[in-house]
Amino acid sequence: MATDTQMAANRSGAGRKRMTAFIAGGVVLGMVGMAFAAVPLYELFCQVTGYGGTTQRSDNLSDEVLDRVVTIRFDSNTDSALGWEFRPAQREVQVRVGEPAEVNYVATNLGDEAVTGTASFNVAPSLVGAYFMKVECFCFTEQTLAGGESVEMPVLFYIDPQIADDPNLDYVDTITLSYTFFRTSGAQPDGPVAQNAVGGDG
Repeated sequence: MATDTQMAANRSGAGRKRMTAFIAGGVVLGMVGMAFAAVPLYELFCQVTGYGGTTQRSDNLSDEVLDRVVTIRFDSNTDSALGWEFRPAQREVQVRVGEPAEVNYVATNLGDEAVTGTASFNVAPSLVGAYFMKVECFCFTEQTLAGGESVEMPVLFYIDPQIADDPNLDYVDTITLSYTFFRTSGAQPDGPVAQNAVGGDG
């Protein structure tokens, strides 16, 4: 028959095991939570700092325009699973720093069913990301194209005049804005269709 001391030791040992299991479970849950939080935190960091060429979002146009002129080039890429043709309507424009500019990309759904896509984006040189301000962009929301539909997708942007105060970017006279469209879902015949349609057969 177990003595009181042995029983107390057994209870103490069981308590330690439960505490260890509780702590281990908490660590696992914490790690899972951190993993889920890592992506939005990283995206927020990129949006705030322009890290990796991430462009900025602005609700207003610039009230200052400088004499400095930069060439903006436009690049386009598509995920092979998307089934779209996606290209800039013009390859480049010249703008003054602070001056608003609106350009279009053209997307055509080459398939017979509606497809929804979303665009990732960045600029090069990557340090320019902190000064590349988008006021309107198709990349802010998902886009759905019906089968065979072709649409124009506008981008309204300007280069923040504060770029002139960054000596690391004094050499920059050409900036490349690049988009890559990815498929986010398949056929959605009842879903919202992107606006600014320019044709039904591509």
